[in-house]
Amino acid sequence: MVRFAPLRGRVRLPSAILAGCIAAAGLFVPSAAAEAIGSNGFTVDALPDGGTRVTLRLDEPLPVRDAVPELAVDGRVIGAAKESADGLSLIVETTDATVTDAQRVDVAWNGVVPGSKASPPKSAAAPTTPKGLLKKQVYTDPAQPGPFQVERIDYDLGDTATTLSGLSDLPAEIRAAVYAPAGAKGARPVVIFLHGRHSACYNPTSRATNNTNWPCAAGFIPIDSYLGYTETAQALATHGYVVVSISANGINAKDASFTDDNGGLARGQLVMDHLDLLARWTKTAGHPLAGRLDMSNVGLMGHSRGGEGVVEAALLNAERQHPYGIRAVLPLAPVDFGRPTLPDVPMAVLLPYCDGDVSNQQGQHFYDDTRYSVQDNVLRSSLMIMGADHNFFNTEWTPGVSVAPSSDDWSPANDEVCGSASPARLTSAEQRAVGTAYMAGFFRLVQGGETVFLPLFDGTNGTVPSAGRAVVHTQAQQPGSRRLDLAPLEGPAGNVSVSGFDLGAYCYSVAARVLPGDTPCSATTATSKIPHWTPATFAPSVPISPVLRLQWSAASVSPEVRVTLGPGQWNVKKYDALTFRVARDETAAGDVDLAITLVDKAGGTATVRVGDVSPALTPFPASTNTTNGISRLGKTWLRTVRLPIASMTGVDLTSVRSVIVRPATPAGGAYLSDIAFDTPGAGGGGATSAVQASIADTTVSEGNGPGTATMRLSLSGKLKEAATVQVQTAASGSSSAGQVPLLSFPVTIPKGASEATIQVPLNGNTVVNTASLRYKITISAPTGVVIGDGFAWLTVLDDDAA
Repeated sequence: MVRFAPLRGRVRLPSAILAGCIAAAGLFVPSAAAEAIGSNGFTVDALPDGGTRVTLRLDEPLPVRDAVPELAVDGRVIGAAKESADGLSLIVETTDATVTDAQRVDVAWNGVVPGSKASPPKSAAAPTTPKGLLKKQVYTDPAQPGPFQVERIDYDLGDTATTLSGLSDLPAEIRAAVYAPAGAKGARPVVIFLHGRHSACYNPTSRATNNTNWPCAAGFIPIDSYLGYTETAQALATHGYVVVSISANGINAKDASFTDDNGGLARGQLVMDHLDLLARWTKTAGHPLAGRLDMSNVGLMGHSRGGEGVVEAALLNAERQHPYGIRAVLPLAPVDFGRPTLPDVPMAVLLPYCDGDVSNQQGQHFYDDTRYSVQDNVLRSSLMIMGADHNFFNTEWTPGVSVAPSSDDWSPANDEVCGSASPARLTSAEQRAVGTAYMAGFFRLVQGGETVFLPLFDGTNGTVPSAGRAVVHTQAQQPGSRRLDLAPLEGPAGNVSVSGFDLGAYCYSVAARVLPGDTPCSATTATSKIPHWTPATFAPSVPISPVLRLQWSAASVSPEVRVTLGPGQWNVKKYDALTFRVARDETAAGDVDLAITLVDKAGGTATVRVGDVSPALTPFPASTNTTNGISRLGKTWLRTVRLPIASMTGVDLTSVRSVIVRPATPAGGAYLSDIAFDTPGAGGGGATSAVQASIADTTVSEGNGPGTATMRLSLSGKLKEAATVQVQTAASGSSSAGQVPLLSFPVTIPKGASEATIQVPLNGNTVVNTASLRYKITISAPTGVVIGDGFAWLTVLDDDAA
């Protein structure tokens, strides 16, 4: 089936919907506009376990977006909300006793509450003009057409062709656009595209959208989000790749109400269903795809919730006895609700700086959490694309190009950094072009072995002509075999000393999410400004992205970070560069710089200032066009700095004894991470061989006082080394945390174990409850293992006689 659709003009949204979209973008809006979203009021109800349920009723369903809605009571976010099946109610269950006196309940997104007040940002001395990003020109352009014509071999098995256990066994479609290289001989690499969460259906006459029915209600037809990546698909197909862009409307219509994880598992299962079909068809004589698909060489791209979906698919694939050869995963503007890791597979996370939907850019956690989770040998990148929004990578989500209604997810339009009229903002065509360059380049690098594209992803700041004026900043971790890790700087280490700073401490998470006495990495509640530390929806209390936080002033006494190399590490001549990640501290004002010094056995030194080679310590652009004193911009995001070994003159590179980091400005602050020597490379990967850990549903009696509930953790194999998982009790979507306190804690699984147990604190009582209660327990952010089934329900039975 080949479908052609005429282009339609720009859509004007009704004022109430437009106001909802503004709020959905994570911005503050005036109170009157906030009311335009509409609600019939709220209720606060006591629960049998002593908790409280807050329910907000809406006049109309929320705008469909990939971020999870939250509820805020009197301007303070209390948690992620569960949507009712009709989309007209939002529910949060909590043990926060103060909600019983609620005067106002609002919808919030990514920690930002529409209509609330906040203190204006602190003024800071303007830094001098930063050193620009020095681009390395790559003259082979992945967006340029290749030698093959593109043949369309679309398939459509219907709206109810499959059922997915991750979608409560509800039906979903099997539908895809297939872009194949005409005349290409032999089995070709396969790339799957999975779109994100957009309205599932629309009425072509009234232009109204619907996201509560699947199949579509009478008068409505599906929105073809899966057709929105044609430019990238064709660029790959002309170079010999078979690209299959799949539809996920059935999941989008039901994931808010009928899933435990907002559809992540269902999306992964849908990808696997398509891979199974393709594998069968390539072996079926007479089929148009017979003999044309290399299922040992598969790449996955997922946009927004699709980004989490393709990570889940890669983990599901690894569970199989005979997995497909998934060699590359690219999450594009992704969500990451449960913080799984994905080692052993080359991965590039693409983050648009002007993302107005997933504005907290939580997909950064895929990179942060996976870096040291398992020793592997693959390239891992995270890229910040300046001037790009969330939607415009997909033509079906782009006004003026889409067939169905669509919108720019960023607002306000007059914002001087990300507004539609800002010179820094990419046009929709420019954004699709840079998206095609990096998506096509990544799959051709990893699946096709075209190392000419490595500079786009390895931190050496490569660019290609089709990327145009787009500026892309990079974090990169090279394959393990090409890297000497000196100091991850996630916590104290015997070879690292920190002295003389006003603050020199390992930090993690945000101020509201750290244990007493620990150092938070950020004090802000605007999580869109801190992608590294935005709390995960289903693991909000689990420690996030630890780094070394430094602050200094004129009163500091000889501040330095000294990293000592051990025997066997002294000869670094074989590596290309000394690398690390760094960002200016959120409290810093004016110029901030650091000096990096290598010291050899004889005392010879070589010193380089970060500001001479990289803009990593200069601020990202922040707009003055804030609402109620709050801006989502001016983000804190670590960038990779590379100091070429060849530039380190005056030091014996065969006998380096230490690396010293010192301030190079009188005052300032910085976050520092991942000091290493490395040489760029893509490495090789496939289905991870790491043991998978899964948590099982459990039912217990409550007891009459403090106790524990024992939950089983199963492993897919015996551990060769000790491993850890982080446990989050009473995660979002479960009953309120009355019998089960809301907390997180690590669990260590010993070497040689093939299973383990988790002891969840339990507060029993002698009060008669009317019903048993269920609590969602989540395991996440593992080291030494990967997550299989990361969600389980703990059912607590009331054992008190009436």
